[in-house]
Amino acid sequence: MRFRSPLLIGRDRESALLGALLTAARQGRGGAVFLTGDAGIGKSRLVADCTYQALDDGMVVLRGRGSGSSRDVSYKPLREALFSFARTNGPPNDPALDAYLPALTTLLPEWRTTPGAEHLESLIVLSEAVLRLLIAIGRDRGVVLVLEDLHDADTETLAVVEYLADNLEELPIMLLANLRGHSSQARRVADDCARRRTATVLGLDPLTGADLGALAAACLDCAPDEVPPRLLRHLERTADGNPFVVEELLSAMAGTGALELADGRWHLTSDPATQVPVTLIESIAVRAEQIGPAGQEILRAAAIFGRRFPVAPLQAIVGLSDRDMLAFLRAGVAAQLIKPDETETGWYAFRHALTAEALLSSLIPTERTMIARRAVTAVTRLQPGLPGEWCQVAAGLHLVAGEEAEAGRLLADAGQRLLDSGAAGSAISLLENAYERLRDDQPQVRAKVLASLLYALSEGGQAERAAALAGELSELDGPAVPPADRIGLRVTMAWIAAEAGRFSEGMAHVSTAREVLEAHWEEAHSTALDVVEAQLMTRVSDHAPERLARRAAETAERLPLPGVACQAWELLAYLVRPRGLAEADQCLAKVQAIAEEHGLGLWRIRALVRLAINGSLRHGDTTALEQAVRQAAAAGAVTSMHTAQATLAMLLVLRGDYEQAESLAASWAETSIRLSHADYTQYVLLTQATSAAHQGRRKEMDKALGAFRRWGGEDGEYVALSHGLCQAVCALLEEDREAAVESLARARAWEDAHPSVYSLTGRFGLGVLLDALADRAGPEECAEIAATPAGTLRWNRHFLLLAAAVAMGRSGRGDEAHTLVEAAREAAQPYRMAANLGLRLVAEAAVADGWGDAPTWLRTAEEYFHEAGIPAVAGACRTLLRQAGVAAAHRRSGHERIPEELRRLGVTVREYEVFVLLAGRRGNVDIAKRLFISPRTVEKHVASLLLKTGQADRAALCDLAAGTFWGHPPS
Repeated sequence: MRFRSPLLIGRDRESALLGALLTAARQGRGGAVFLTGDAGIGKSRLVADCTYQALDDGMVVLRGRGSGSSRDVSYKPLREALFSFARTNGPPNDPALDAYLPALTTLLPEWRTTPGAEHLESLIVLSEAVLRLLIAIGRDRGVVLVLEDLHDADTETLAVVEYLADNLEELPIMLLANLRGHSSQARRVADDCARRRTATVLGLDPLTGADLGALAAACLDCAPDEVPPRLLRHLERTADGNPFVVEELLSAMAGTGALELADGRWHLTSDPATQVPVTLIESIAVRAEQIGPAGQEILRAAAIFGRRFPVAPLQAIVGLSDRDMLAFLRAGVAAQLIKPDETETGWYAFRHALTAEALLSSLIPTERTMIARRAVTAVTRLQPGLPGEWCQVAAGLHLVAGEEAEAGRLLADAGQRLLDSGAAGSAISLLENAYERLRDDQPQVRAKVLASLLYALSEGGQAERAAALAGELSELDGPAVPPADRIGLRVTMAWIAAEAGRFSEGMAHVSTAREVLEAHWEEAHSTALDVVEAQLMTRVSDHAPERLARRAAETAERLPLPGVACQAWELLAYLVRPRGLAEADQCLAKVQAIAEEHGLGLWRIRALVRLAINGSLRHGDTTALEQAVRQAAAAGAVTSMHTAQATLAMLLVLRGDYEQAESLAASWAETSIRLSHADYTQYVLLTQATSAAHQGRRKEMDKALGAFRRWGGEDGEYVALSHGLCQAVCALLEEDREAAVESLARARAWEDAHPSVYSLTGRFGLGVLLDALADRAGPEECAEIAATPAGTLRWNRHFLLLAAAVAMGRSGRGDEAHTLVEAAREAAQPYRMAANLGLRLVAEAAVADGWGDAPTWLRTAEEYFHEAGIPAVAGACRTLLRQAGVAAAHRRSGHERIPEELRRLGVTVREYEVFVLLAGRRGNVDIAKRLFISPRTVEKHVASLLLKTGQADRAALCDLAAGTFWGHPPS
């Protein structure tokens, strides 16, 4: 007889809280809950109750579970949960998800319809992909992601869980996970989230008093007062308030006849303390014996694998025929001891983790070793090469058998496989375990494991931990270790040192590696070392790293080493950029060609994005860059997509498309902050600050710059841009020339101390114009800067042409100066704000020195800045117009209705109202009545319109008005 309570007992408070969280998630206010407690305490029962409620409410429920035998198998719980959706659904039709579908194929391979990225770029990108998938699934009705036995989850799953928990606010998602209450990595994740107030941790306490009696009554289907008092005391004494143990004890007692139902009431027929085991081990042993003569042996053999066990190796261990094995499985399922594993065919699982633990604890060490060795033999024979998770399974069996060295080698192999697949977190766990277990093994074996471990730590963002292993190099740097492995270790340590900012230490590793190379030279190792050294030389050496990078690129192409070649040519594109974008483009074209030849999709996308960025800077056109964003998204190259989007947002700011730029930056900022990518976050915050600055919004600029500094911007490579492209422009829009000059000086001083590849800092454009206006730069200086590669960029070229015009006009060459201004206006065509700011600045010199068409330039600029809501510059334009002897427009309501061609002529609002009525060829008296002004005033406005439009007489002016409105003047 099997007892199971049909009711949820003693969890009213927890159930109410979960119900409230379900309601909140359906309303778009998601959250995470971690249920903790001992095995069998009722976590799964509470999860099931919440799940049923969610389904009744119409929500989508996705369920997955961790397992002891697969805790080193990447993403197992997540895959199981997402498979429950993917079995009957394709990818949601959500544009926000499209760029992340290639990443999701790591978990859902059946969604892989076209070739995507070669590998998962980072664990954070996959976490974001899962989050976006959940958003798409639950958008209309909410979704609950249930992950059970999280304490058995792999490292990557825990990282994704933490990421999700931190980002569920304002989303229709509820994350519900349960885990054992003991100390574990999963428990640390739960507690960390609780401390950040992004999740709730609910600890389930043992049932006591009335709740325990109610549970027993529910199991026995009787009233609480009908539970035998002696039985209740026994349960209180032996079950420790654990609902599962209560159920197991009741089932065992009924199965042995110690508990019987007679005359509608339950009775104890014997002393429960002597007739029924007081531990779960005894309970499971009794039930195992009831499923057949070999049942107990089979269950114990299965427990060697953990909670999940494979059928075929188990059958080989116990020597059963197919028919007998099927009979055992049916009996085990019927007894609710085991159940089919829904995630993988050919595997079963114990109903509760306690079952496997209890069975194992009943084995003496010798029995465990013997069974584990038979299991290793069976697994190795049935799974040649130990593919997939079988390598971890075999390693675990070797550990049970006490064979440390063989287990270490398999753990190292499994760790390397995980590392190759991009699962650095789980790889670290396995490789560290392997390295420790191979302490007494041959040095060359340990050297290979250490190299993989160092690389995994670096890829996993744990450069500090990797650097801490530097002391291990001394014992692995002798003749017992092959030179290739010694060099590989030093190259890896050099990269790790560079990532951690310890460049001198990195160069020391390079020096040691070169000493080994002198005695054991191999061209491939030398080439890889050249790239590392070139990277380090950019920060610690006065020698130009270009020679090394170029040598590495050429050698890597010849050997060939396509990945190293792409890496070297991309570094060269960065290094040669100060000499001009054309040379940088040649290097990127090499990357593109190598990537195409060798099928390196990510490198091809990286080259495409950087070529598009260079083209947009050169010409001001963002079409190619927008296409590159789409291609990167389609390929799943999320990092390259973010790089392209970052530059695109800044270019949209320069073009004056502030609304589009801010929308892109805002959506991208959220993702960037989620990714915790400091460089990206600094750039997007600088973009937001620059957008505010170019609109004259100082408070918004200062707020964004404050965030920029908090993210380490003052120690990054965008400092000069923050001064020259951002703060200097804002000062000019406030007509604070002195502050602008100071900002540009700060940008220049920073660049002098920190040579930069960024060219829009004002040094090659805006700053030169201000110098020319202050008579600090003449035609020769302007021409010299215009001849530099940075001077050819369209944004800079516009300001340099204006600077040259100012210098020409001051020297009395007014016609040439005028021609230069028109050329500058053509260059500035993509940049609306900059074009008009340039006109305002150059008109100042034109008015003072008596050249050019200052009134037209000032009216154009005044019109723009008035409409843009930048009164300081608009007012300065009107002041300069009056200084030039030209009447400045009076700004009245309705000015925006005046056609642009008439605004450029200086037509006022009242003059425009008269002009509209002239289209109907009305006389002065009629117009005066309609506008409530005197006929004399109308006559003055008509005279002004004749002068401004250049018409010969009133009839011609009426014809112009009628032609403007095609007989339908506005009301």
